[in-house]
Amino acid sequence: MDKIDSRTLPVEALNERRRRAVKVRLEGMPLQDVAVQCELSRTTVIAAVKAFHAGGWKAVMVERPGRPVGTGRTLTTQQEREVQHLIRDPTPDQLNMVYALWTRQAVAELIRDRFGIDLPVRTMGLYLSRWGFTPQRPIKRALEQRPELIDAWLKETYPALEAKAKAERAVIFFGDEAAVKEDSVWIRGYAPKGQTPVLSKPTRWDKLSMISALSAKGEVAFQIIDGGFNAERFIGFLEALISDAPRKIILIVDNLKVHKAALVKDWLRGRNDRIELVFLPPYQAAEKSGKRR
Repeated sequence: MDKIDSRTLPVEALNERRRRAVKVRLEGMPLQDVAVQCELSRTTVIAAVKAFHAGGWKAVMVERPGRPVGTGRTLTTQQEREVQHLIRDPTPDQLNMVYALWTRQAVAELIRDRFGIDLPVRTMGLYLSRWGFTPQRPIKRALEQRPELIDAWLKETYPALEAKAKAERAVIFFGDEAAVKEDSVWIRGYAPKGQTPVLSKPTRWDKLSMISALSAKGEVAFQIIDGGFNAERFIGFLEALISDAPRKIILIVDNLKVHKAALVKDWLRGRNDRIELVFLPPYQAAEKSGKRR
């Protein structure tokens, strides 16, 4: 029989084997057979049986030796709480640091500046993992957003718009435009270690634009445009959008100049029973210079 080292077992598995060993040993099974069946050494079986006779089933259970959780760490509990609070909401630049987002190095520098404690990057990663922090791709949000207008639009304007759409038997769509790049999709593929696969692609690509409209029910209409986006092409999309629409369309768009062009306004006149444009809250004017918060 191979030598069995019970120290390699998880404590739960070890205790289950010790309980089973004591039970079958008390039923009269020979010591060697107990050791083989329970996959324990003879010494461990003897110790478990002695523990049972001394203190019952509770005494059979063992705990792994080691320091209590949280002890032996460089940061105190209070320091950990303070750091977690500091990195939960503000970004590093709001604390006058040179980083855009919190990285292991950035948090380590914060701790050094606050407490005079130097932590290796790897150790910093262990702390972040214990705190429940994970590396994530950030959500992009326009710096010029005006939260108070957005909140009012969501609480007041959009509910009124839904009521209007219901009364007029119209359907609400959200419209937007985006540039389309004729490029290879970034994918992952297997290859021998050290031999990075090569994906050939053209160095030049034609400029395309896409305009689309999406309803709350998932209905979508889109159009690919060769070249840039302008008022004439926006009107062309609107004409296609209402050409076979069974109901009036209320199209919510942003404040792009094209959407408010005089040519678009002229086209909309007389078509209010077919389509209506509604605009999202505008962004605040961008500052020409200076750092914004």
